[in-house]
Amino acid sequence: MAATMKNVEEIRSRVILGEFGVKNVHTTDFPGNYPGYNDTWNLGRFQKNFSINVVQLDKDSMEFDLVGIDAAIANAFRRILLAEVPTMAIEKVFIYNNTSIVQDEVLAHRLGLVPIRADPRLFEYRNSGEDTAVEEGSEIDTIQLQLKVKCSRNPRASKDSSDPRELYLNHMVYSRDLKWMPIGNQADVFANAVIGPVHDDILIAQLRPGQELDIVMHCVKGIGKDHAKFSPVATASYRLLPEITLLERVEGELAERLQRCFSRGVIELEEHNGEKVAKVVNSRVDTCSREVLRHDDLKNLVKLGRIRDHFIFTVESTGILSPDILVTEAIKVLMSKCQRFLSELDSSDVD
Repeated sequence: MAATMKNVEEIRSRVILGEFGVKNVHTTDFPGNYPGYNDTWNLGRFQKNFSINVVQLDKDSMEFDLVGIDAAIANAFRRILLAEVPTMAIEKVFIYNNTSIVQDEVLAHRLGLVPIRADPRLFEYRNSGEDTAVEEGSEIDTIQLQLKVKCSRNPRASKDSSDPRELYLNHMVYSRDLKWMPIGNQADVFANAVIGPVHDDILIAQLRPGQELDIVMHCVKGIGKDHAKFSPVATASYRLLPEITLLERVEGELAERLQRCFSRGVIELEEHNGEKVAKVVNSRVDTCSREVLRHDDLKNLVKLGRIRDHFIFTVESTGILSPDILVTEAIKVLMSKCQRFLSELDSSDVD
């Protein structure tokens, strides 16, 4: 019976990586599925098992562990990060003059994908009704940018030079050339804020003498579900925590080969009585390539798995907001969705 219970616990909590497939992929710990297990949802048990541990955080990326939840919730959180946390992006492009070789629609598309540094929490969504579809925005829902560049010859250039950087002035148009034009009282409200492109070195177009760009852009608040330009993250992904178990002592030449089968830092060799012995020191960094299962003399010495409810999240921001703020905003969106669902249930009960 003990062996059976042990197998059940493995099925419930581990994904097993085999030579020819992956087992225990689907969640099976729902109420009544396993005799002797109480899998009904319990708030106290959830609070005890749930945790968030920040592993790495800087201004552009964040790695944290999400422990004690189902894959459906983890995936919902990932999708919210990608598509439902709002940002500001260029929505309308008014081209007054474009004599470059870049077509108007291509230029507008390139401009729309430039990340704009502006806190979306300080702005409102712009109404999209017929009566409000005017060109002018207001200070509470619109950021106005201007791009005005004209290329000319450099009078100081050498006659023998063939380098465009020396021959021409303003021949490379970068995102740094986008200038913020405050609307209404924005100059006072955002006096301490730096509104403009996140990166200054994004190439927008190339010009030659006589060519120029005269463009006004309106940035509005939106979400990635409407257009990818509003997505606040370059990537948001998760993976399950690897678990590597040595089934018996591995030493000598076998230990050295076993070490080479895994990512650097997973297996280390320790000296015991003059013999090198393999030891698992950090399974977290393993990529789960299953390389070890290709070797007949090694595959039965190790067991590969992943912990089902331990998610390693990686969030890389586009720079509009820091990753810790993005995670906080995604949690707020998830909470509002849950609250909306509960409200719908309550209203249906009343009906």
